[in-house]
Amino acid sequence: MTPATLATHSLPVSEQFDAWRAWYAAVFDTSSRQPAVEGFRARTTAWTLDGFGFSRVATPPISITRTKTLVRRNPVDHWCISLGETSAITLKVGEDVVEAAPRVPFIFSLGDETYSERALDRIQLYLARDHFQAIAPLLDGARGMALDTPEGHLLTDYMILLERNIPHLPAGDGPKLARAIQAMVSACVAPSADRLVEAGSVIDLTLMERVRRAVARNLRSPSLSPEKLCREAATSRSQLYRLLEDEGGVAHYILRRRLSESFSLLCDSSSNLPIGKVAEMLCFADGSSFSRAFRREFGISPSDVRAGAVGGSPQMVLPKKVEGSGLHSFSEWLRRL
Repeated sequence: MTPATLATHSLPVSEQFDAWRAWYAAVFDTSSRQPAVEGFRARTTAWTLDGFGFSRVATPPISITRTKTLVRRNPVDHWCISLGETSAITLKVGEDVVEAAPRVPFIFSLGDETYSERALDRIQLYLARDHFQAIAPLLDGARGMALDTPEGHLLTDYMILLERNIPHLPAGDGPKLARAIQAMVSACVAPSADRLVEAGSVIDLTLMERVRRAVARNLRSPSLSPEKLCREAATSRSQLYRLLEDEGGVAHYILRRRLSESFSLLCDSSSNLPIGKVAEMLCFADGSSFSRAFRREFGISPSDVRAGAVGGSPQMVLPKKVEGSGLHSFSEWLRRL
C-alpha cells in the first residue's frame, strides 16, 4: 500500500510551517509553538483503507484547533483515536480538559470543537462514522476521554501493531481488518458506569446517530420533516425535539446540515453547478433566501466561496510536497475514508 506523505524538511525554513498549515487548513487551525527561525521540520504519513485511516505524525510543539466555523464549513465528523508515544497530549473538548499521558490513547470527534497541544511522534486511527455505525454509541460516549485503563493500554499495543503491519497489508484485506478493528475498539471502550452518567445516555447517543443518518440520507428531499425523521429514526416526536434542543431545534439542525453540504459543493472546483442549482438541490425556496441563510451561517456569500474555489484564493492554497496518492490536503484524505 502507498501512503500519502508530507515532509517539510527539504523546504526553506521560512516555508516549512506554511506548507504544514496548508495541508491541514480545511480541518484544523494550526500554530507552531517554537520560534519561527527554527523552522518547522515535520512529517506525516497517512494510509487510507476500508472506512478508516491510519497516520503517523511527527512535529515540533504545535497547537491544533478545530473551531466551530471549521466544523460548519467542513462537516466531516469521523472519530479519531490518538496516541502520543513519548509525550503527553492536552486536549480540550468544550469546557472539558483532558491530559493524556504518553502511550495513553484518547478519543475525539471531528464533529466537536476541540483544542489540543501536541509534540513529537503520535499515531492516529480515524474511523469514518458511516462505516462504524455499529459502535457509534460507544465511541460517542467515550469521546473526550483518555483511556488510562488496562483495556486502554491494550488498545495502545494494538495501534502500534497496526502501524507495523499496515504498510504490508494487501488492499483486499481492508474489510477484514475493519471488522477486527471494530471488535477491538468496542472491547476497549465499551460503556461502563464511569463513562456514562446513566444508561439513558447510551440510548440518546444511539437515537442521535439514527437522526444524523436519516438527515444525511434526505438532505436533498423536500419532504424531509419532523414526521419523516421520527419514522426513519424510529423515535417519538418528543424524543426528537429533546435530542435536537441544543442544536436550535429540528428545523435549524436540518438547515445547518444543508448549508454545510452547500459549502462543500461550492468549494469543489471541479463542479460547474450554478449556485441557483445548488440551492434548488438542497431544497431552498429560491436563490435569495439561500444566499441570506448562507451569509448568516458563514459570514461570506456563496458567490465568494465559488470564486475562491475556482480562482484559488490565498485561504485555499494547496501544499506542493504531498507524495503518494496525489492528495493535496488532509481534508481530501479524510473524505476518502
